[in-house]
Amino acid sequence: MATHQRQPEIPDLRVVPVAELLLHERHDAQRSKPLLQRLQTDGVLMNPPIVAPIRGEQRYVVLDGANRVTAMQALGFAHIAVQVVDYEDAELIVDTWHHLVKGIGAEHFKDMLQAVQGVKIELADATLARAQLARREILAFVEYPNGEVWTLRASGDLHQRSQRLNRIVDLYKAPGLMFRVNSDHLPSLLPFYDEVTALVVFPRFAPAEIIDLARVGACLPAGITRHLIPRRALRINVPLTVLGSGANLPEKNAWLADWVKQKIASKTVRYYHESTFLFDE
Repeated sequence: MATHQRQPEIPDLRVVPVAELLLHERHDAQRSKPLLQRLQTDGVLMNPPIVAPIRGEQRYVVLDGANRVTAMQALGFAHIAVQVVDYEDAELIVDTWHHLVKGIGAEHFKDMLQAVQGVKIELADATLARAQLARREILAFVEYPNGEVWTLRASGDLHQRSQRLNRIVDLYKAPGLMFRVNSDHLPSLLPFYDEVTALVVFPRFAPAEIIDLARVGACLPAGITRHLIPRRALRINVPLTVLGSGANLPEKNAWLADWVKQKIASKTVRYYHESTFLFDE
């Protein structure tokens, strides 16, 4: 017997002022520059940034889409289409990206880390390093292809620790190649990457910490937080001519609401419940 399936909730799409969006992590210049060029060429905002309202304020924290927001700001847009989500939604998961680094010699990489002021480097084993990271006793740990694991320890409050994380990431994001990975186990990644320098493993941040950082502009490095959003809206392709027009904000939101209604009526909105791999991203 067929079971009744509830109609999935339609994503909350809105047009909001760019000035009301707060980043919690730095944008990635290597990604935002090509994105800016693509926006100019295509003339549409393909995927909306994901934002969550900050309770008691008229502002939003950007959970995903720092590069899109930065690119739209650079193009001079006052308004942007976003997907608004509830940060307390039980289905929303805050996870972590780790950085797999290539293109830098391992010994040189170690010397670079040793030079970071306020950070103490200590040899450890992987099990101990994971336990210390879970207890926030360390900033991060680094695993090398030869099996060595080194912890990165620093004192200070959340804002000071985020500054030191930025200094660490700044060391390798320009001279090397950085890949975001969701595994903290380097041996499982080595079959898919050549000439790996190291894997840098970061802690998981809580939503309250992310909002706290965003409020004061103390951004985390790009590519650390990973938000798994239920019912994420993709490929909305909102014309930039609409977002950049002289219409006021209520008029733009009325246009967007009617656009969503037309999309549903024409059956061009499709919900995929299953996990998906895209090979042309």
